[in-house]
Amino acid sequence: MAGNDTSLGGLFGGASKPSQFGRIFKPDPAWHAKADPEPILEPELEIVDTHHHLWDMPGYRYLLDELLTDLNTGHKIVATVFNECHAMYRARGPAEMKPVGEVEFCAGVAAMSDSGIYGPTRVCAGVVGHADLTLGDRVATVLEAEIAAGGGRFKGIRYGAAWDDDPIIGNSHVAKGPEVHRSPAFREGLKRLIALGLSFDAWIFFHQVPEVTELARLYPDANIVLCHMGGVLGYGRWAGKGDEIFARWKADMTELAKCPNVSVKIGGLMMRLAAIDYLHLDKPPTSQQLADAWRPYASTCLELFGASRCMVESNFPVEKMGVGYAGLFNALKRIAAGASADEKKALFSGTAKRLYRLD
Repeated sequence: MAGNDTSLGGLFGGASKPSQFGRIFKPDPAWHAKADPEPILEPELEIVDTHHHLWDMPGYRYLLDELLTDLNTGHKIVATVFNECHAMYRARGPAEMKPVGEVEFCAGVAAMSDSGIYGPTRVCAGVVGHADLTLGDRVATVLEAEIAAGGGRFKGIRYGAAWDDDPIIGNSHVAKGPEVHRSPAFREGLKRLIALGLSFDAWIFFHQVPEVTELARLYPDANIVLCHMGGVLGYGRWAGKGDEIFARWKADMTELAKCPNVSVKIGGLMMRLAAIDYLHLDKPPTSQQLADAWRPYASTCLELFGASRCMVESNFPVEKMGVGYAGLFNALKRIAAGASADEKKALFSGTAKRLYRLD
């Protein structure tokens, strides 16, 4: 498996666990069954899950039925936002148009959900797809096709510029090297995205945060969403450097927070932060353990950006390698325990509804 390939094929570690972080494997139901039982905290708090995937890889299917199994574990999930993962691309046609297939697929799942047959959650109420912004002006054709395919649900794109020069890390399949955000072609593509009123989900690693700050200042009309709290790393060449990394990350996030057009997804640290060694645990961590591991980063984001610019994400089924859905959202609720009722409403649903323009 290539260290720098995080397409569905490159990230997937197979039926058994890989030996390192940064790779996806299919979770073991027997392992999850060993989790300590926990009551659902604040079960009436409405949640919009702003970041989940759907896919059908060899030996690992996570489609509507599998997602619903997780959604129906006790928390009040009122809607979800799908985030691109190179799923169901078109097999035919021009290469740049193939990601339209993912939006078509999600629109179909959303239509199934909207029938009400599958429960009250509006699955794929928002769809964040992919388009190659380095196409420059030519990306407009792709984006317009995705808008049409989404039937009102297509909200924007995620561009995976996450790149590190350590091959152990496992980079985004889109990122061919550093500083993609600074290329003239990318910026022309981003301008086309902004002109169409679409959002930009930024998937990066923590040392790339200044690139996002640069974009936010250059394009104040852009609706920029930072995924996974900025992609903090804790393995490979970054192992054992937690204090140094946190200081650097906090300083860069402080600058980013000065840009009012940027919001942050709270979650998504399981596979990259490597603060919990889920590869070798006998059972999933408790929600308290997860909250303790993530709190320094999540609380800092809430402090810097405020609840009106933060929103929760599950990043399922990626995070499912290390924790169950119920435990994950219990952990996020523990982190937000000191927030006011209005702040909790914004963090868990309001910000997402506004920024992703969910009806």
